[in-house]
Order: sequence, then structure tokens, then C-alpha cells
Amino acid sequence: MRITKRTNIAVRLLMYCAAHTDRLVTKSEIAEVCNISENHLAQVINQLSQLNFLSTQRGRNGGMSLARTADQIRIGEVFRHIEGNLPIAECFADVDNTCPLTDACRLRVALSDAAQAFYASLDEITLDALVCDNADLLKILQPVTCGR
Repeated sequence: MRITKRTNIAVRLLMYCAAHTDRLVTKSEIAEVCNISENHLAQVINQLSQLNFLSTQRGRNGGMSLARTADQIRIGEVFRHIEGNLPIAECFADVDNTCPLTDACRLRVALSDAAQAFYASLDEITLDALVCDNADLLKILQPVTCGR
């Protein structure tokens, strides 16, 4: 299974926020440290705030932070919301399905089961588990400073 760029950005963004719970973080620092374009990042920030994963504050001293504690954010939930109802294969698409085998295809059932197992395994993982006691990750997620 391949995840979308949007989901990848969402997880990086959430990990960055989880690594900096002591303050508001900015879009520009996340973009630089996590190697994400600010335009893509802005779209994901908006979506994550609407889904109540992020709290945002506008203005000169604005930024964002987690809307929930990292141990309350399950990665499977993030993936489901961000990935949405994207079909894993053509036969799952209502409109664009041209496969003549769909009605009798057992692979379709197997793929559906596999996708559910994929999400179920991610439901076991919290954002906290990805960040907590991960010194290597925390070192990477430090804001870039002059002279670094």
C-alpha cells in the first residue's frame, strides 16, 4: 500500500508539533526542517485543524500546536482521515472502474481485508510512541538556527 504525499506531510507535521509541545511552532520552521513546501503544508495544516488534530493561532505571534496530547492521537485515525476514501485499486472506484472482473474477483476482497489490517495495525500506534524517547528524531526536528 502506498500512502499519499498529503498523509506523509501530515505525519511529519504532527511529529514536529509533538516534539515541541512547549511552544507554538510556525509553518516556515516546519517547512524548512521537514523539507515540505509551504503551500502543501498550509493545505495540510488547514485539514488537520479542521479534524481537531491541530490548534492554530493567527497573527504575529501565531503558530500551531497539537489540539490533543500526543498519546491521544492514533496514527491509524490520521491516515483514515487524510487518505479519505481513496480507492486502493481501480475496482474500488465507483466512477472510474472499468474492470470487467469486479463482480467475481476474489482479489478485491483480499485487498479490502489487507487495507483493514493495515489501518488496524496503525491504530495501535500513537503519535507519542513515534516521538517519545526517540532522541535521533528529536535531534532532526530541532529548528534550523544560523551557523548550524
